[in-house]
Order: sequence, then structure tokens, then C-alpha cells
Amino acid sequence: MRLVVIALAIASVVSLVGTPILIKLLSRRGHAQAIRVSTENEAYPDHESKVGTPSMGGVAIILAVLAGYFGTHLLTWRPVSTSGLLVLFLMVGLGLVGLADDYLKIFKQRSTGLRARTKLIGQALVAFTFAYLSVQFPDADGETAASMAVSFVRDTPLVLPLGLFLVWVWFLITATTNGVNLTDGLDGLAVGASVMSFLAYVLLAIWQYGQNCSFVDSEFCYTTQNPLDLGIVAASAAGACFGFLWWNTAPARIFMGDTGSLALGGGIAGLAILSRTELLLPFIAGLFLITTVSVILQVGSFRLTGRRVFRMAPLHHHFEMIGWPEIQIVVRLWIVQGLCIGAGLTLFYAEWVRA
Repeated sequence: MRLVVIALAIASVVSLVGTPILIKLLSRRGHAQAIRVSTENEAYPDHESKVGTPSMGGVAIILAVLAGYFGTHLLTWRPVSTSGLLVLFLMVGLGLVGLADDYLKIFKQRSTGLRARTKLIGQALVAFTFAYLSVQFPDADGETAASMAVSFVRDTPLVLPLGLFLVWVWFLITATTNGVNLTDGLDGLAVGASVMSFLAYVLLAIWQYGQNCSFVDSEFCYTTQNPLDLGIVAASAAGACFGFLWWNTAPARIFMGDTGSLALGGGIAGLAILSRTELLLPFIAGLFLITTVSVILQVGSFRLTGRRVFRMAPLHHHFEMIGWPEIQIVVRLWIVQGLCIGAGLTLFYAEWVRA
């Protein structure tokens, strides 16, 4: 528990102090993201006040996560683990894909950034590499960081061959990263929801560590490799998001951009895969799933019937279009995220009680 608190504290301080430094650096150079505004042919929510706000804030988040994780290991002289490094690799790799996207948005003033196909290819390369590496480094008991069995709270009898496992991991990572990306449309919304998700994984990891097969002689213990180190990563990410939220809450002084949203989505998906709680992900990332579904429904309905389900998708923009204040939308959707995570943690604990 002490290690988790240290990681949370280090990442929070680095993010709180580092983000305003990044704001000054980006503002001085005029590195602001292009903002969509209403035209005669298409209406958008009134975001003209956000024009000129610097982006690429995800750089501060990633650096804070790295500082929290490695700083904790240096202070306690504790060796790093394969599991922890794999999640960090996923976050940094996807963050670099997002950085390329932000570069086009800022320097080319192209609000769409990378082409969708190019972005998906970049995400796929990182995801497949993460998936392959996660089953290549067994510990003394022969357990690898990830299991090729589809997992709920523990591994299920459904074991995938390597090819299908790679596709399964790619799907989880791509869905989660794009869910966070779509949710990042209002000040503080996505990063605040991410704080909750990472704190949930801190709780899950600490519980798994206490019930790990290395310490508990029971057929009902958890076989997660390095659960405490996963908790340190999750705490570092939660602290980094908390510090960034101080500057990103309405009115935002900086946006995290795709650099941050893809990195955070990757971190959430990576923790789900390596903690072997993949099927809990729809609950722990509940708001991101709801946001993604709203876009799918909107696009699907318009293509099939020519009619829209919402005034605008993603869902938070629909509420803007009907007149809800931005801060009200953000807080209410945070509540939805909290309820989803509460349901996920309840299922996790209920499975342990049943076992």
C-alpha cells in the first residue's frame, strides 16, 4: 500500500507542477489545436471561447506516469516488473501515435489530424507488439504477464490460440483508446473519468496482491503476475490524471489531445488485460463505452434510415445542443462513470465471495 501512495503522490506533484510549464511553453509558441465552429451548413456547440487553448497536454500526463512509476522504484530500491513495463510501453507507444495526430492538428491546422486508417494502423502496430510480448516472458511458475484465456475476474475455460489472442487484445485496446478519444470533447470529462478507472484498478490490484497464489495457498487465489506493480502503474496514472485535471477543468487551460487520450485508453486496456479482468472492462470504462455506442447508433441510424438518434454525437455534444451547461454535463457524466465502476467492483467482489 505504501508503494501505491508514493507513486500516486509523485505523479500528482509532477503533473501539477509540470502541466503549467508545458502550458507556458506551448502558448509561447502558439501551439493551439484547431477548433470546429458553426458554419452556415453545419451547427456545432459554441466552443469559440476555446480557440487558442494549447493542446498536446498528454505529454505532461505521460511524463508524470513515468516519473511516478520509476520514481517509486528508485526511492524504494524495488526492481521493475515485466507487467509494469508492458503497460508503460503501451501507454507511451499509443501516446506517440496521438502525438503525430496532434502535430497535424496544431501545425497544419487540420482539425481531423491523422487519417483514420493511418491512426488505426499505428494503434494496431503498438497493440499487436504489446500482445505478443505479454505472453513471451514467463516467471518461475511458468505464468506470463497476460493469459491467452479470455478472463472475467479469473481466467475462463476459453483459451485462445495465439492468432486470435492477438486480435482479441487489439480489439480491446482499439475500442478503449477510441472510447477515451471520443469522450475527450468537454473540459475535464475524459481525464476525470480516467482518474476513476485507474483508481478502480488500484483497488483491484491491491486485492489481487493480497490474495495472490504466491502468498495464499488456495485454489481460489488470483494468478495475476506482479499485481502490486500493476497497482503502482495504475496509481501513477491516477495521480498524473488528477494533476492534469487541475488545469484541464472548465475553463481548460490546456487540452490533453490525442497524445493523452490514446495513452490513457491504452493504460486502462493494458491494466484490464494484465490484471486478467478483461470482461470487467465495459464497467470500469463504462462512460467510454456509452460514448462509443452513442456514435455507433448515430452513424448507423443515419446510414440506414437517414435520421439521427441524437442532435449531435458523441453523447455529450447532444446535451450541449439541447442547452445543458458544460460543467453540468461533465459532472453528471462523471456520476455515470462512478456508477459503472461501482457495478464493476461489486461484480469483482461478489465473484470472490462466491468462490
